[in-house]
Amino acid sequence: MSVTKERISAKIAEALSIQTEEARFYLDSLLEILKKSLAQNQDVLISGFGKFSVRRKTPRQGRNPQTGEPIELRGRRVVTFKLSGILRKKLSEQGEE
Repeated sequence: MSVTKERISAKIAEALSIQTEEARFYLDSLLEILKKSLAQNQDVLISGFGKFSVRRKTPRQGRNPQTGEPIELRGRRVVTFKLSGILRKKLSEQGEE
C-alpha cells in the first residue's frame, strides 16, 4: 500500500500532538518549498534521506510504438533522487530480514 499525503499528515499530527489540518499545512508547505527549489534548478539535500536533483534530458530520436514511425522526442527536465548512504544501509538491512 502506498503512503499518501493523508497518512503522512496523520503521522505528523500524532507525533507532534497537533491537529491533522495543521500537520497537513506543514506538509503542504514543505512540498511547496521542494517544488519551488527544484523548479529553480536547485538541488534539495535532506541529510540522512537523500538528494533530489533536476537533470536535463536532451532531445533524441524515438519511435511511435503503434506505427513504428520515428519521432523526435523533445528535451525536458526530470527530477532524479539519490539515496543517502544511511537510508541505503537501513533499506538493505531490512531486506535481509
